[in-house]
Amino acid sequence: MPHPPVPESRFRDRPLLVFWEMTKACSLACFHCRANAQLQGDADELTTAEGRQLIDELAAWGRPRPILILTGGDCMMRTDLANLARYARERLVPVAIAPSVTPRLTVDALKELRDAGVSSASLSMDGSSGATHDGVRGIPGHFASTMAAIDRLKACGFTVQINTTVMPANLHELADIAAILHEHEVDVWEVFFLITTGRGSDIVSTTPAENEDVCHFLVDASRYGFTVRTVEAPFFRRVARDRRLGRPTSTGSLYDELHGRLEHLLGPASAPVRAPSAATRDGKGIIFVSSKGDVYPSGFLPLPLGNVRSASLASLYRDHDLLRAIRDASFEGPCGTCELSDHCGGSRSRAFATFDNALASDPGCVLVGSGSTDFSPTMPS
Repeated sequence: MPHPPVPESRFRDRPLLVFWEMTKACSLACFHCRANAQLQGDADELTTAEGRQLIDELAAWGRPRPILILTGGDCMMRTDLANLARYARERLVPVAIAPSVTPRLTVDALKELRDAGVSSASLSMDGSSGATHDGVRGIPGHFASTMAAIDRLKACGFTVQINTTVMPANLHELADIAAILHEHEVDVWEVFFLITTGRGSDIVSTTPAENEDVCHFLVDASRYGFTVRTVEAPFFRRVARDRRLGRPTSTGSLYDELHGRLEHLLGPASAPVRAPSAATRDGKGIIFVSSKGDVYPSGFLPLPLGNVRSASLASLYRDHDLLRAIRDASFEGPCGTCELSDHCGGSRSRAFATFDNALASDPGCVLVGSGSTDFSPTMPS
């Protein structure tokens, strides 16, 4: 097999997205929570002044500046959220928010954030009804609150993104979720493929064959008026590319079920596919800052790289050996020899969660298979 192409340099010097977990505080108790959120924030969370310093670092990158995603826990639990958003606007750093749906998400709070320059917000929806969504979120009536919050965000002028984590509990509801997003004119559907970390460690993941079927379904769903992106499923880019090029593909009964249900609910699709293909992955185009300032390749890859209190975020991103290896697509096994090793590269978080090695091949990809550790290499420190 020929050696994979030389990795592109687009994200070598700067990330596209910087996620700042502003606090671990959150009033929800979602059973798949990455952050292991808690009712109260930690005493040593980054202060307002330290948050401004982080924003200054992003501003110093120059154009195009990374997009700062303010998340948690629940970012609405930070009393300085709007002040920090205003400061980011002054420093020309674009900001998006990822709040929890709680009574804090009021019209007044949203208007204040819009006035502060925030134009994009993401909410989570993990089922097509309260029976599933409320069970995941741990609060009765939360599905209805989420639907109302979507409409509230739209009314306040936000670009709205819905995040859905794919898991056995909602796998067969994805077409119904897509129909809800279409009905409420949601702008982006970001579909997370479960990583067994945080409180999600005890949940059974979907199989590679199911992942493949879901990716094919998501290409179909992107033709109904909203953009579809995936998290921890970069093999979605391979599926979208193969479909675009008319290459032979293989799908199973799950795809047939979801595709049929989608057409039943929304009719045949007529719009073009809306599936962006930026070749990001954990540590390449993406970086995560915890509530205490610890830096990770992503929120799902718990390998600390340093701390913004004592190191430059830019230097950690550019110079850390692990991130260099990730950006160079220095993987072994199927991910290392795949022709899409750079464009896809597999989920580094899933590789680590499965093999305790961030450079192993992604067992969630149907081209890799599952259950083998023969391709787990030695990872740089």
